Formats: sequence, structure tokens, C-alpha cells
Amino acid sequence: MSVPLLITKLYIPPVWPELVPRPRLVERLNAELHRKLTLISAPAGFGKTTLLTERIGGVDRPTAQPSLDAGFNGPVRFWRYVITALQTVDVTIGETVRATME
Repeated sequence: MSVPLLITKLYIPPVWPELVPRPRLVERLNAELHRKLTLISAPAGFGKTTLLTERIGGVDRPTAQPSLDAGFNGPVRFWRYVITALQTVDVTIGETVRATME
């Protein structure tokens, strides 16, 4: 039996009024829009979520942003959340893989 997903981990957070703009980093993300996937990696507290929230707010295209933390240390749990987040963009993404995990 699989553990239910926390739906709040699939929401894109709102833009905070106190947001410090990061135009240089947003430009770098914009330069990668032609790619199918962009991975942003940095230590905790370095503003990854804030940067993505700023960037997503200025784009009109499908976007998924799962919120992952240290509790996602198992491959099945990690991929369940990633696939579920991607399915908010296209419900057919990961159907086969997800079926094998349940």
C-alpha cells in the first residue's frame, strides 16, 4: 500500500511582496527555455524556490515545481512526487513508471 501524497508539496508558492529581484539569474533561466528540463541545485537557504517563483510568475508556459526535502531519500517516494508534479502539466507523463511503483 502506498503512502498518500502531500498535495501541498505540488503547489507553486506565491510571489512575496518583499522579493529581492534577481534579474541576472532570471536571464540565465530564460536562456534555457528551449530545454525540456532545467535542474537548479544549491544548498538549503540559497533562494532556489524564491528564484523559481519569480521566474514562473513571468512566463506563460506549463510549469511544475515539486517541493522536495530531506524526507525524499527513497527513490520511490522521490519519483512519485516528481511524476505527480509533472502530471499537473500533462497527465500522461510517467504513466508507465508510476504504475510499476504502486
